[in-house]
Amino acid sequence: MREEGYAIDTAADGEEGLYKAQNSDYDALVLDVMLPKLDGWQLLAHLRQTHKTPVLLLTARDAGRDRVRGLDLGADDYVVKPFDLAELFARLRALIRRSAGQARTTLTLVDVVIDTAARTVLRAGAAIELTAREYALVEFLALHQGEVVTRTTLYEHLFDEGDSSLSNLLDVHVSNIRKKLGHDFIVTRRGHGYCIEGTGRASS
Repeated sequence: MREEGYAIDTAADGEEGLYKAQNSDYDALVLDVMLPKLDGWQLLAHLRQTHKTPVLLLTARDAGRDRVRGLDLGADDYVVKPFDLAELFARLRALIRRSAGQARTTLTLVDVVIDTAARTVLRAGAAIELTAREYALVEFLALHQGEVVTRTTLYEHLFDEGDSSLSNLLDVHVSNIRKKLGHDFIVTRRGHGYCIEGTGRASS
């Protein structure tokens, strides 16, 4: 998943997973059922009391009653092992888009087109080469177009828990994106954060 450009936090057991899920703002959770200390069913039931974070259950339990139980407890999707990695990524992308209120795969922001399925960006019809982290930043701001996103939120969504939030990595990425997509593509709100303001639309 990191090779696909995702920032990932991991938990070795259900108690740790529940703590992280309750105290961090994740785009999505990939949850195994057979976890020590607190199993996936219990974790999901506790989480749904307070959080709406999209949850994809990934488990070897393939009985129909298990699928029903998972979905009734509040899971948004259910994938059985063994699974196809490309399908897992597609399902995750769909969960993240829908949680941001965006059901379709392509975002158009004036002359910039972001394809969230292919993870590509075009400007005036020309392909723009972005690093994985630069793309993740563009996609996140585009999915929250018109909203001012704080630096803290961006660090939580774009960097692993082991990355240092004291570095100037975010500023470097924003600067590089502006060079590639235009200085006004990302707007800085001093003391608040960043946003993409351009009028945009979703397409299929």
